[in-house]
Amino acid sequence: MSGTGEQAAPVLRIEAARLEGFVHAVLTAIGCDRATADAATRAMMHASRHGVDSHGVRLLPHYVSVFNGGRVNKRPDLRVVAEMGAVATLDADHAHGALAAYTGMDKAVELADRAGIGAVAIRNSSHFGPAGAFAMAAAERGFIGFATCNSDSFVRLHEGAERFHGTNPLSLAVPVEGQRPWLLDMATSAIPYNRVQLYKSLGRALPEGTASDIDGVDTTDARRVEMLAPLGGEFGFKGAGLAGVAEILSAVLTGMKLSFDILPMGGPDLSTPRGMGAFVLAIKPSAFLPVEVFQQGMERYRDTLRASRTTEGGVVMAPGDREWAEAERRAVDGIPVDPTSAEAFAGFAAAHGVEWP
Repeated sequence: MSGTGEQAAPVLRIEAARLEGFVHAVLTAIGCDRATADAATRAMMHASRHGVDSHGVRLLPHYVSVFNGGRVNKRPDLRVVAEMGAVATLDADHAHGALAAYTGMDKAVELADRAGIGAVAIRNSSHFGPAGAFAMAAAERGFIGFATCNSDSFVRLHEGAERFHGTNPLSLAVPVEGQRPWLLDMATSAIPYNRVQLYKSLGRALPEGTASDIDGVDTTDARRVEMLAPLGGEFGFKGAGLAGVAEILSAVLTGMKLSFDILPMGGPDLSTPRGMGAFVLAIKPSAFLPVEVFQQGMERYRDTLRASRTTEGGVVMAPGDREWAEAERRAVDGIPVDPTSAEAFAGFAAAHGVEWP
């Protein structure tokens, strides 16, 4: 039973390739160009494949709304507007945040391949979804990748009682030869806001100490949530400080809006671009030491971590292990689609003549 006294609603499970095709077809049907549909689908499916459902395909209805409303450009003209040495600035022309971030990371990798390190500040972007997708885009090419973005205020400060930071994610992905990357992908809030929405759809109670009502008092009822807590519980000043790191790199450094100046993700204004920034970084390990030495160090670090002594019944995981295990399960069982999303998807199928799997 859920914490709201209701039976949790069942979910559908859809084979990944079919779900991916459906999402891409819907974005194409509403007029997105190929690059936008590719990037948005790729990011959502990264999240859905790896168990980050709050940032997966359940975002499709929101993205359709902001594309059709005019907030996000369906056919943007992304341009590098400044470049010096190992750094560049990308103007995303109010593109979907995933297209902006993937394009920025491609540029960062290009710079790092030449200079050893590459950093790209991204302007005029929008909600980009799972930060880990963009860090992974570098790791898959043999580079260490870092990605961050701020977002509209929804997280209180430590001992605060009003919204201040966004959920402001940070992600770092590190390649490990012959294995899946070491992947850290975290919100600097106790939980991401989209998880509140997901739990509301599923009728589930939130974990203790992760969200607050309008007065800043903790609540586990997703329907009463007015703000999130910063990461760290009683030591939430650490999460608030990390949120500031994301704020400085993605807003101050790019000249874009601070969290408390960004229009709310959910509207009601879905026509005005939000003026968001993001920041991505790529590092070429072989620029610092022989790549073999780097790989030996990463393997020893991760292998020793996984083999370390645990508490009774405990399991030690390296960052990313939980996601890789979930990806393997979902490759067999399919990707879960919550009831609210399934209803919206059926509506898209009927409206646009797209087959709903």
